[in-house]
Amino acid sequence: MIARSVKYETIKKEIEGSIGRIVLNRPQVRNAFDEILIAEVSDALGELAKRGDLRVLIVAAEGSTFCAGADFHWMGEMVGANFEENLDDSLKLADMLAALYRFPRPTIARVQGSAFGGGVGVAACCDIVVAAETAIFSFSEVRIGLVPACISPFVIRRVGEGRAREYFLTGERITAQRAHEIGFVNKVVSETALDDAVNNYVQHFLSCGPEALSACKKMLEEVAQMPLAEARDYTANMIARLRISEEGLEGMKAFLEKRKPAWNV
Repeated sequence: MIARSVKYETIKKEIEGSIGRIVLNRPQVRNAFDEILIAEVSDALGELAKRGDLRVLIVAAEGSTFCAGADFHWMGEMVGANFEENLDDSLKLADMLAALYRFPRPTIARVQGSAFGGGVGVAACCDIVVAAETAIFSFSEVRIGLVPACISPFVIRRVGEGRAREYFLTGERITAQRAHEIGFVNKVVSETALDDAVNNYVQHFLSCGPEALSACKKMLEEVAQMPLAEARDYTANMIARLRISEEGLEGMKAFLEKRKPAWNV
């Protein structure tokens, strides 16, 4: 049974067993985000992060488009705002993206149609990106005199500075296949196969230790920024703690006994 939240205006939050979903739900404006959607996604991420029973989070969208980026009506309102008001709005977007990037469980972006500007940033913050073969990506901000500022830390981490320079500066459209070639997208499938491809990743994650996956996500973020000497102590400490943890002991015992561990049911 899928449990759905009814308090949101611009998104849907769904929970089915140990699988959570945040679904962008503004198809009439191609799921473009405004201050309400940013606040609601942030709230949903905060609530879902607290659930100890959650194993995977899927980020998806209603309609034919994943996310067109910022809502132009919202941007138009901000034209008349002062620097402090614009800064406050920008910080809220940055915080939402960081919350998704640091979500404690594996995350999967299910991308159909187009993902422009901030919509590409949402996908970049997920651990896995599954895209329809017809999907199009673009960092289109420079074409209207802006830059992909808040999303840049996550995109650069995903594809590297060199690729980011090319596409940030040109604003050109990127096909799903090209996005796969540069490492932005993990899997490209037909639109009818999107859900099967997403579910395949879900099953992989459900077969893994939940706490190990959370530790692995933290390790991936932190070790990349560490000097080797610091990483030596950090990683040794991490594996030593995991070996004596309840989950680690169960995993090793299950391996030796040639059976599935308790979390892989």
